[in-house]
Amino acid sequence: MTIQLGDVVPDFTQKSTEGDISFHDWIGDSWAILFSHPKDFTPVCTTELAEVARLKPEFSKRNIKPIALSVDDVDSHNKWLGDIEETQGSAVNYPILADADHKVSDLYGMIHPNANDTLTVRSVYIIDPNKKLRLTLTYPASTGRNFAEILRVIDSLQLTEYHKVATPVNWENGDDCVIVPAITDPEEMKKLFPKGWKELKPYLRMTPQPNK
Repeated sequence: MTIQLGDVVPDFTQKSTEGDISFHDWIGDSWAILFSHPKDFTPVCTTELAEVARLKPEFSKRNIKPIALSVDDVDSHNKWLGDIEETQGSAVNYPILADADHKVSDLYGMIHPNANDTLTVRSVYIIDPNKKLRLTLTYPASTGRNFAEILRVIDSLQLTEYHKVATPVNWENGDDCVIVPAITDPEEMKKLFPKGWKELKPYLRMTPQPNK
């Protein structure tokens, strides 16, 4: 199954390290990040799970719930949790889905036969409170995910969701933004962007970040 940006993500009920999870109910009114792993006791994934635990306060600030997935069972996950805390110094503080039956992997198209016909690829899904997919990233097994970039994208998604702006190249939280081309009425622009704007071209107008 291929999920496109803007699609409502598939719902499911699956076991996890924090009990059974009905995904849409679990998300509730929050945003969510679902990230998958090929199997337990893999080195790169061990470092990633710990990093997400360390970043949990940053996700919470953004009303984001993190949840991981690996294609082993809960008993295996629980053993792995001990290794993660021992080697990385951070205890995992969010659920890891057990997907030994590949139910979730198949629903989300996480298995790419040309990469490996049995293991999930290392995917990231950002999901909004309406359960719609807002971003997907897929990493090779050899490259650890950059969660600073993932947080940057979340900041952009949430900013542009609630304000009529887009974020330009290499944007960081607090930088100037682009006024979306659909806004053309000067009076509306004054109301929306009281800090003013700089017009470089009629289609390229920069304004201070509205929520700062």
